[in-house]
Amino acid sequence: MKDQILNNLENIAIFIGIVLATILVAFLVSRFFKQLIRRSTEVLKNDPTSYLFLGHSVKAIIYIVGFSLAIYMMPGLRVLANSLLAGAGVLALAVGFASQQALSNIISGIFIVIFKPYRINDRLKMGEKYGTVEDITLRHTVLRDLFNKRIIIPNSLISNEVIVNSDIGDDRICNRMEFGISYDSDIKKAKAIIKEEILNHPLHIDTRTKQEIELGEELAPVKVIGLGDSSVNLRGWAWAKDLSDAFNLECDLWESVKLRFDKEGIEIPFPHRTLVHKNSSDKKLN
Repeated sequence: MKDQILNNLENIAIFIGIVLATILVAFLVSRFFKQLIRRSTEVLKNDPTSYLFLGHSVKAIIYIVGFSLAIYMMPGLRVLANSLLAGAGVLALAVGFASQQALSNIISGIFIVIFKPYRINDRLKMGEKYGTVEDITLRHTVLRDLFNKRIIIPNSLISNEVIVNSDIGDDRICNRMEFGISYDSDIKKAKAIIKEEILNHPLHIDTRTKQEIELGEELAPVKVIGLGDSSVNLRGWAWAKDLSDAFNLECDLWESVKLRFDKEGIEIPFPHRTLVHKNSSDKKLN
C-alpha cells in the first residue's frame, strides 16, 4: 500500500514537473523570439512577420508535446488515452468535423506568412474595417484601429476578402484635393493659389522620374474637372511619402487654401436653390 502511494506521488510529481517544464520552455522560447523580433526590426530593419508566426508555431508544438508527454506519464490518464486511441477512427472523424474551421485558419495563416499579402505594421482596409497589423497568430490576425481598439479577424476570413494595403510595394500616397469656386472668381488665380500652397508645404514630395522631368511634366498640377450647379470644380494633386504625412498634408492644405482664397477674394460658393411657392385656389362647393 505504501509503495503504491509513493508510486502515485512520484507519478504526480513527474506530471507536475513536465507541465512546469513545458510552461518554462514555452516562456523562454517566447522571450527568445521577442528579442529576435526586436533585433530584426530595430537593428536590421527586417520584416518581423515570419519570426512572429514561427514563434507562435513553436510555442504551440511545445505545449502539445509537453502536455501529451505529461498525460502519458500518468498511468490512469495513459489508460484513458489508450481507450481513446482504440476508437481513433471515430474520434478522428469527430475531431475532423469539429476542427475544420481551426485547420482552415492555420493553413490560411501559413499562406499569409509565405505569400505576404500583408506584414506586421502594414495598414489595411477591409470593408469598413481599417487598422494596423499588430500580430498574425495561427488562428487570427490582429488589427489596431485608429481608436487603439483591437480587431480580431480569423485568417480564413481575411484570406477570402479584398483588402487594401497602404504599405505594400510603395508607401507614397497621392492626395486629390478638390475645391469649388464661384463662377465669378478668377479660375487662373485660384489654380495658382492651390498649386503654390501644395508646392510650399514641407511634406509634399516630387514623385516624377528623371525622364518625366526632362519631358517637362508639371509638378503638382491643378485642373478644372467639372462645372457644378453653383461652382467651378478644381482638383490639385499633392504627394506625400506615406499615409501619416498624407493625412497631415491634406489637413494643412484644406486650411491654407481656404485662408488664401479669403485673402485673395476667391469665393467658395454656397449651394443655391430656387424655391417656388404656389397658392392653391379655393375649391368651389357645388
